[in-house]
Amino acid sequence: MSQRTRVVVTGIGPVTPVGTGVDDFWKGMTSGRNGVRRITQFPTDDLSVKVAGEVDGFDPSAYLDTKEARRTDRYVHFALASASLAWADAATPEIIAERGGCIYGTGIGGIQTLLTQHSVLLEKGAGRVSPFMVPMLMANAAAGHIAMRYGLTGHNMATLSACASSNNAIGEGMRLIRDGYLDLCVVGGSESATVPLTVAAFAQMTALTKNPDPETASRPFDAGRNGFVLSEGAATLILESEEHAKARGARIYCEVAGYGASDDAYHITAPDPKGGGATLAMRWALRDAGARPEDVSYINAHGTSTPLNDAAETVAIKAALGEDVAHRVAVSSTKSMTGHMLGAAGAVEGAVCALAITNGMIPPTIHYATPDPDCDLDVVPNEARIMDVTLALSNSFGFGGQNACVAFRPMG
Repeated sequence: MSQRTRVVVTGIGPVTPVGTGVDDFWKGMTSGRNGVRRITQFPTDDLSVKVAGEVDGFDPSAYLDTKEARRTDRYVHFALASASLAWADAATPEIIAERGGCIYGTGIGGIQTLLTQHSVLLEKGAGRVSPFMVPMLMANAAAGHIAMRYGLTGHNMATLSACASSNNAIGEGMRLIRDGYLDLCVVGGSESATVPLTVAAFAQMTALTKNPDPETASRPFDAGRNGFVLSEGAATLILESEEHAKARGARIYCEVAGYGASDDAYHITAPDPKGGGATLAMRWALRDAGARPEDVSYINAHGTSTPLNDAAETVAIKAALGEDVAHRVAVSSTKSMTGHMLGAAGAVEGAVCALAITNGMIPPTIHYATPDPDCDLDVVPNEARIMDVTLALSNSFGFGGQNACVAFRPMG
């Protein structure tokens, strides 16, 4: 059997409540910066939820021209900003058009556009609805705009698997390069769904925390956790074949070594308490990477801060790695800092894994105060930890029971 093409990360572009750009983002992550704050984008007087993760001071004009910004939704603004940062971080790679592609995820897409134009219809009539509404709100708009910006005529697809979306994007992009269809793939995810309707809907499901204190609202694995914090933003990774990256002298962060995906087939929103699907995704990722459970040193957990998810993920990690190994692995949830960015979460957390490998440091789970016996792993409480990361797993689990796990490791 011929040796498989290795796939590497050469560019990272975070746009998050914790920081924008690699340096600011990583400083925020390792210092335990809290990106959760009181909602400022709309009044919350009639809402039971008061906090969210907002990208402060974001100015689309820094990344899009006036016409482009006016004809795209905020989630596309985040995607294009993130892609621009990642492309620059990868030192503006040249690529044969058909050898470059884009796989980009979102959980909800252009909901802000949908709500705005629905109001126009009701208040001003059908003749005033924007002709750009459909291309603004569609969930594949970000993937299409990124391809146009960088002239990528190869495989292009939007992944729509709820909170697993951008982890699926990373995994599928990796496969396209590894199987020889592409030399480079722009992968990631974007979300901007923090609007009164979605906040109210998630709250009615009892999925969101009603804790109004930003300093304790998102507390994964803590016994006092009571719901996730809705968040916005994007992250983009530039993936290349090792050969293509080295031929152009690119700086390489790490290898994308494996990918596993599964479904719980249990409940449309609740995780399987036995962690069956999540366990399978992790096992497939390890198998795909040719790795053993004992090779894993760090897991960036899905860790949403809901009672059901964090307990089920703990069960799944133990089942995938074995009890002894699971208790030796560092398992942090960076959603304690960012909140839950839905379809963008996996890309942000993939960026964390790549930077942890590069910098020899893992970010903490902040706001951790009271241990929960159902979440008894090493959750890296409250302070970053210096350590060599030999193999990192990034977990993302979504409504619909969809699970995706990506394995990252150092180049060696």
